Amino acid sequence: MTKNRIGIIIGTALILLWCLLPVAWIISLSFKSQESITNGSPGFFPAAGGWAGWSNYVDVIADDQFRRAIFNSIGISLIATLLSVLLATFAAYAIARLEFKGKKFVLTTALVIAMFPVVSLVGPLFDMWRTFGIYDTWPGLIIPYMSFTLPLAIWTLSAFFREIPWEMEQAAQVDGATSWQAFRKVVVPLAAPGVFTAAILTFFFAWNDFVFGISLTSTERARPIPAALSFFVGPDPFNRPASLLAAGAVVATIPIIIIVLLFQRKIVAGLTSGAVKG
Repeated sequence: MTKNRIGIIIGTALILLWCLLPVAWIISLSFKSQESITNGSPGFFPAAGGWAGWSNYVDVIADDQFRRAIFNSIGISLIATLLSVLLATFAAYAIARLEFKGKKFVLTTALVIAMFPVVSLVGPLFDMWRTFGIYDTWPGLIIPYMSFTLPLAIWTLSAFFREIPWEMEQAAQVDGATSWQAFRKVVVPLAAPGVFTAAILTFFFAWNDFVFGISLTSTERARPIPAALSFFVGPDPFNRPASLLAAGAVVATIPIIIIVLLFQRKIVAGLTSGAVKG
C-alpha cells in the first residue's frame, strides 16, 4: 500500500470522525435519562441505570407541540420548495435562452439577494407582516424563505440550462413538438440534476431556518421545528430536558435524511439519462 493511499485513508477517517462524532453524541444523549445528564454522565455510555431507552422518543412524539411543529415544517418547507423550484425553472430557462440587456446584472443581483443577511430583514418583516395580517401564518414564513431560495435556485438552474444544447430543443420542434412540449419533455428532463439540486438547497434552507421561524411566529400555529425546540422546556422550566431535546433533534433530522437520499438517487438518474454523446 502506497503512502498516498494510506494518507487518503487516514484523512478520510479523520473527516468522517469529525463529521459523525456530534451525530453519535446527540444520539447517545437522546437515549440517556434526564437524571444521568443532570448528575453528570461523561462519554457515550452512562453509568448503570442511566439509560432511558426509547422513552425519550415516545415522550417527544407524544407531545402536541412537537407534532404540530413537525407538521408545520414539512408543510412550509415543501410548499416553499415547490414554488421556488417551479418559478426558478421558468426564470432560469428565460435567462439561459434569451438575450436581453442587463442579464448579467439580474444574475448578480439574484446572487447578492441570496447572500443578504437574514437578521437585517427580521425587524421590517415583523412590522409588515403584522400590518398585512400574515404574522404567525404559513405564508408569513413561505414568502421570506422564497425570497432567499428563489434567487439561489435561479442561479443554479441557469447554469444547467446553459449546458443543454439548443439544437436538441430545435430538433424536437422540427419533429412537431410545440415550444412548451419541447421545454417539458426535452429540456426539463435533461436539467433534472439542476432541478433536484435546487430543490435540496431550498428544502434545506426552509427546514433548518431558525431566525425567521422564531421571529415571525408567536404561537404553535405556524412555528417550525427549529424554533419549537427552543420553547420545549419540559415540566421544569429551570432544568432544560437535554435528553428530550436531543431526541427531538434526532426525530427532526430523520425527514431530512430520507428526502436527501431520495433526491440523491434522482440526481444520479438524471445525470445518467441526461448524458449527451458527442
